[in-house]
Amino acid sequence: MRRRTLRPPSAAGRRTALAAAAAALGLVPLGLLPGTPAPRAHADPAADADRQAALVDQEDQRIMQTRSVLAAILQIGGAATAQWKRPQVFGSAQGKTLVLPATGNGRPYTVADLAKYGGQYFRRQGDGSYLLGIHVFVADGAKLLLASGTGPLVLRMGSLPGAFSSIVSFGGTIQIKGTQRNPVQITSWNPRLNAPDRQVADGRAYIRAVGGEFKMDYTKVGDLGFWSGRTGGIALTGTDRPSSATKHLNKEQRHAAKKKRQEQQQNGGNTGGGPGDIETEKPGGTATHVPAADLVTGSISNSTITGDAFGLFVSGSNQTQISGNAILNSLVNGLVMHRFAKNATIANTTVRGSRGDGFVLSRATEKIRVTNCTAEKNGHDGFTLNGRALADGPSASGESLESFGDSSINNSLAKNNGHYGIELLGGDKLSVQNSKVIGGDMGIVVRDAATNVQISGNQLTGQVRQGISLRDGVKDANLAGNTVDGARTGIYMRGSSATLLGNTIKGSTAHGISLVGAAGGSEIRDNTLSGSGTSAVSTSRSHGKVTKEDNNDDGWHDTASLWMKIQRYLTPLNVIWTCVFAVVIFSMIRARNDRQRIGRLGLHPYTLQQPLEKRQVWSLPRRSAQPQPRPMPARPGPMPGPMPGAPAMAGAGAGLGGTPLGAPVPGQPVAGRHVAPPPGGPSASPTVPGNVRRPSVPQHGPQPVAPHSSQTTGPRPVPPPATPPHPTPRGGVQQPQRKGV
Repeated sequence: MRRRTLRPPSAAGRRTALAAAAAALGLVPLGLLPGTPAPRAHADPAADADRQAALVDQEDQRIMQTRSVLAAILQIGGAATAQWKRPQVFGSAQGKTLVLPATGNGRPYTVADLAKYGGQYFRRQGDGSYLLGIHVFVADGAKLLLASGTGPLVLRMGSLPGAFSSIVSFGGTIQIKGTQRNPVQITSWNPRLNAPDRQVADGRAYIRAVGGEFKMDYTKVGDLGFWSGRTGGIALTGTDRPSSATKHLNKEQRHAAKKKRQEQQQNGGNTGGGPGDIETEKPGGTATHVPAADLVTGSISNSTITGDAFGLFVSGSNQTQISGNAILNSLVNGLVMHRFAKNATIANTTVRGSRGDGFVLSRATEKIRVTNCTAEKNGHDGFTLNGRALADGPSASGESLESFGDSSINNSLAKNNGHYGIELLGGDKLSVQNSKVIGGDMGIVVRDAATNVQISGNQLTGQVRQGISLRDGVKDANLAGNTVDGARTGIYMRGSSATLLGNTIKGSTAHGISLVGAAGGSEIRDNTLSGSGTSAVSTSRSHGKVTKEDNNDDGWHDTASLWMKIQRYLTPLNVIWTCVFAVVIFSMIRARNDRQRIGRLGLHPYTLQQPLEKRQVWSLPRRSAQPQPRPMPARPGPMPGPMPGAPAMAGAGAGLGGTPLGAPVPGQPVAGRHVAPPPGGPSASPTVPGNVRRPSVPQHGPQPVAPHSSQTTGPRPVPPPATPPHPTPRGGVQQPQRKGV
């Protein structure tokens, strides 16, 4: 007898076996092509990215086709419609789908119903678990309950390369209910490997609620989802398509819902309303007009989600409650609140080990409260709050230009995340309060023109660069009561304005507080700074009015060099004012008596000035040529006579009374000079010509000309008298009164 040798199956044989397994599960394998490389993890090269995106698009088409076919059948009426109102298996190019329509009595579908209507596509395994090998569609008004009985419910969702199962509700209700002792366990499953499917490049099983309601309590979920948020594992998404939920309510239910909505509106509440309501926001706000029945609602509590693409994805939701969960090792982000998710509460939830961010509040989310949560060892940020507008100009969808906000993080912990602990992007009225941030490149980062941000009561420890950073146009931020320990710079502001009140900075090695760029309107008050570095509060690189008052920097050791200290004050404005003052001082010194009084401080400024009667006097000389005299106005009173000894002159050169022009008139003082006293003393007549003294030659300056010299042009100096002709009275010289003037 010849012994037969067992050989390993060839590649073609493996593909055939894989296709047979998929057919047995009711799944149509996609992409089982020769030479297909082994699937890799998420964020693979472009070929795998295109492949996963195509699978997401095929899933969207399958869901829409299933819903459209079911709606068309139900509108026909008659006996045929009654037959199709029972659970049916629909086939399509994307695989087979078990459709669960609404029941007349409102009774939910259970595991027993899945085994009854799913047939070979929902089988119980030898270990007591169930293997789901078909897509499940929960229609409008239908309910699916997956609950543990006397023992835990273990549901394995078939997931082969290019072919996988899913559970999707469209306006229906999905409830997964375990107990603390017997939690429900749901995971992807590869029957060929007899293990969970950890490859995402070819698609993977997932659970999704589109509108309607989703509840999950005491459940362990693992290794679900791929590529997008809506196929990322556990997804709660709204819909912009019409919902038929109202037709599943009787008259009494509709009246009760209407009464409840009216009471909520009277009380000022805005909770999303109910079927038939239109959820709108004030102009300039979220700019959404979504039928309230098409928003998904639900709760996820006391559950563990491990290894999903997106741990938990929520969008288009209202009043979702997430509490007491652990989301571990997600391939992208841990917990994502996406577009138009609002009024949600996230409490006592831990996200650890995600490759991306831990908690993400994306654009167009509002009024989300994160309380007592932990983000630890995630690859990027621990918490990300994004309040930026959906558009910054005209757009095809006509989105609003207003920002979003009113979300907060309270009493939470961000620990040892790869990038930032907490990041706030744009938005209005975002807040981080009473939280702890340990490690990371930076602790709390606020940027992208966020407004009215509140950062208070937080403790930040062990950041590499900055504890708290405000950048790129942040306005009206308020930082109060925070403690930053060990960061290179405690609080850093660039191109932003804020009020810093009562913060404590410890162990910084560069700056306690540093302001760069436009910081007008900022206030720095009552802060305590200790550490060592070039400055405790650095404002030398900022401009605008910054108020600094009552800051305690006694514990700061200044390590700045002399040149750095000079640079602090060597600003352009200080240089300009220094030059102005230097010019003024130099001009004052130069003007003090032709540079002869430099250094002679303390002297009276008029010490070297001569009295008026001792100054040198100049008189006009006679001219050699006798020009035609100008007519002189007649003076009142008697005309003086000719001087004794002077020849009488007549003709053109004579003045009035025969007195030559320029000659002194007897009895009158020469204009602009003092008459010398007679030799006999002050009692001699000052009008006697012989008593007039000749001027002496000055020692410097212009040389006077002799009275009878041929050079008669120019003034002639007359020396001052040795003593004044008469004493000057205390009240000044009395001026004669003129009459007739």
